[in-house]
Amino acid sequence: MVAVTTGHTAPTPHRSRIASAMAKAKVLTEAMRYIRAFAGKTVVIKYGGSAMVDDTLRSSFARDITLLGLLGLRPVVVHGGGPHISRAMARAGIEPRWVDGLRVTDEETLGVVRATLGATINPDIVRLLKDHGAAARGFSDLGSGLLVARQLDPDLGFVGEITDVRTELIEGLLNQGVVPVLAPLARGMDGHDYNINADTAAGALAGALGARKLIYLTDVEGLYRDLDDEDSLIEAMFLDELREMLGNGSVSAGMLPKLRSCIRALEDGVPQAHILDGRIQHAVLLEVFTPEGIGTMITPGGKS
Repeated sequence: MVAVTTGHTAPTPHRSRIASAMAKAKVLTEAMRYIRAFAGKTVVIKYGGSAMVDDTLRSSFARDITLLGLLGLRPVVVHGGGPHISRAMARAGIEPRWVDGLRVTDEETLGVVRATLGATINPDIVRLLKDHGAAARGFSDLGSGLLVARQLDPDLGFVGEITDVRTELIEGLLNQGVVPVLAPLARGMDGHDYNINADTAAGALAGALGARKLIYLTDVEGLYRDLDDEDSLIEAMFLDELREMLGNGSVSAGMLPKLRSCIRALEDGVPQAHILDGRIQHAVLLEVFTPEGIGTMITPGGKS
């Protein structure tokens, strides 16, 4: 029998085009086990930092959220807006004040917060997600009653702590494949409106929804054992270690609400919390669908 040849040599990984395609296929096959593990699971993502203002990162974030939904996950977005609020306050001639990472919120400041989060940022994120193919619904009006709060501290003014999360509406949207986008605003049983720290809101929401993961997008690589040592990044830690870190005062004031909300979420049953560098494109996908992950992962328990 005479062998018939095609005139083509067998493909090898040394050919750049084929090697690139093979690498992409490998990534997809490695992601398969994570897709299976997280399909049908709720993931709460706190969206903030550079990822909210850099156009490239905004598009990357929106594509990531859309892909999560297409792969069967149930993403929920809670957004911040600190820099936007500070700029709006400056235009209004209001000097911002902070205590332990929380913005002191008087009546005038609360008006700026409501207008910035509810009328500007929230609709913008919803449009961004829709433009990239996701079904999304915003929650920025306090009439929805999703978050209920009480005053946290009279010295902070209208800053609230969440006392109840009414999850029925959110669950209904998730079951329909819709991405809820929440502004961190709440109404109290006393009839007052409250400014909620977005990290705090994300943690409370993750616990109430029984989320599989709580993800924070921020402008740092993760948690450091030594704030002055870039090589001291913590890739993974237990809840007891986080409590110890908070107790010895080795974290910055701006990180305090984030870490306290991590603790609350894990105590409420969330199995994993992640602090990621939102300046990295596709940070969410890298954490959820790769074995290496990025940033710092916090899980319940302590050192044995």
